Amino acid sequence: MDATEPFLLCTRRDKSAALAFFRKAFRRNNLPEKVVIDKSGSNIAALDDLNTEIPEPYRITVFQVRYLNNIVEQDHRFIKKLIKPMLGFKSFHSAKITITGIENIRMIQKRQIIKANDNGSTFENFAMLMAL
Repeated sequence: MDATEPFLLCTRRDKSAALAFFRKAFRRNNLPEKVVIDKSGSNIAALDDLNTEIPEPYRITVFQVRYLNNIVEQDHRFIKKLIKPMLGFKSFHSAKITITGIENIRMIQKRQIIKANDNGSTFENFAMLMAL
């Protein structure tokens, strides 16, 4: 079962946004040994800052290898496929709501919801969640 990658929707893609994303991801999961990222300078700067706060043996190894990052990006292809015909969003609020809904549906389809019925259809799992 593929895990849904965490994401943080921000108005800017800078070091502080990247730092907020990594802190959120590491709080929800554990501190990773390795991280695969794209060539974004803000991601490198944020991970360098985090590595200065972490003791030496637990520091995060950063990889900027294109083919490894492409594997991670495959998880976002369905979102990109749905959003591209929309020609963008008029406001940050509508972008946040739409992307959150798409991610929730993807998690239901991948059976990542805790109380999901493995034998049930996507609609049955969605209906069960709405009944809670």
